[in-house]
Amino acid sequence: MVRLVDFDFELPPGLIAQHPAAERSASRLLDARSAVLTDRLFRELPELLQPGDLLVFNDTKVIKARLFGSKPSGGAVELLVERVESEGEVIAHMRVSKKPAPGTVLRMQGGFEAEVLGRWPDAQGALFRLRFSGDPHALMEAHGHVPLPPYIRHADDADDARRYQTVFARAPGSVAAPTAALHFDEALLEALEARGVKRAHVTLHVGAGTFQPVKVDDIALHRMHSERYTVPGSTLQAIAHTRAAGGRIVAVGTTTVRTLETAARLAQLEPAGDGTWPTLQGETDIFITPGHRFAWIDLLITNFHLPRSTLLMLVAAFAGLERIQAAYAHAVRERYRFFSYGDAMLLQRG
Repeated sequence: MVRLVDFDFELPPGLIAQHPAAERSASRLLDARSAVLTDRLFRELPELLQPGDLLVFNDTKVIKARLFGSKPSGGAVELLVERVESEGEVIAHMRVSKKPAPGTVLRMQGGFEAEVLGRWPDAQGALFRLRFSGDPHALMEAHGHVPLPPYIRHADDADDARRYQTVFARAPGSVAAPTAALHFDEALLEALEARGVKRAHVTLHVGAGTFQPVKVDDIALHRMHSERYTVPGSTLQAIAHTRAAGGRIVAVGTTTVRTLETAARLAQLEPAGDGTWPTLQGETDIFITPGHRFAWIDLLITNFHLPRSTLLMLVAAFAGLERIQAAYAHAVRERYRFFSYGDAMLLQRG
């Protein structure tokens, strides 16, 4: 049985990146495709891929999901919007001294109101359903704050608004960035295109649960949070054509992995009877741990993840636990930068 302790490691606090690299593609890249570990720069990625390979990105866009306000009593309230629903409603985490009852109207910074409708997903749920007095996306963009991860200690600023976002972010809905894709800039994308490497996209709106620690020793007992995803038919078609031509599928980030592995459970890589490729969408709570058999992905680009996290378990499932343990030990020894604003690694399926 794989246990939680297998995914623990000592990380000097000074290696937790508090700010991004000066240039996106100037971050470091640990080439860990084999037992021989090679230190590189991220901008060297085109040399490591082949013409005909397919990069699959998550094109979700981080929303300014952190909002501040007060209760009618004057007590402070902090919201972290997990998702935007229809009719101006949102689902949010709430930090407050005493949870407000349904019907309570919160006064939010920026002058708008948020009415508490109740708990979510049920009466005992940890999250809240609220109705904003205006369009949630517009209000968050005007008055919200970038939802930086808890291990980044500074308040968000203009640089975070720009850099905690991929250069191709398109679909608003995430409260955390797909961080492996933060290393790509326009120059690198052009170099990859010139190399003959193709691109496709999925969408997975990353929830705050991505930072949820695993608290059970038997990791099979852990339950994942649910996140919304979309896989366009064009992406399924691109994957099928790449595999048929002998190219490799390169997943950029664990969110892309979770989306593609969810899709692989639902669809074969073939068009419908009328020749069209279906778009897949829904909710996924897939939990990928060692022993998982990957369907389509050959290579993975990923950042360095928190100890005892579901993301670390996913990369260990992909490349092998021993290889990941060796790579992380090397990264600590060579003082790579860790977590969201940190460096990256390139892995091959074990």
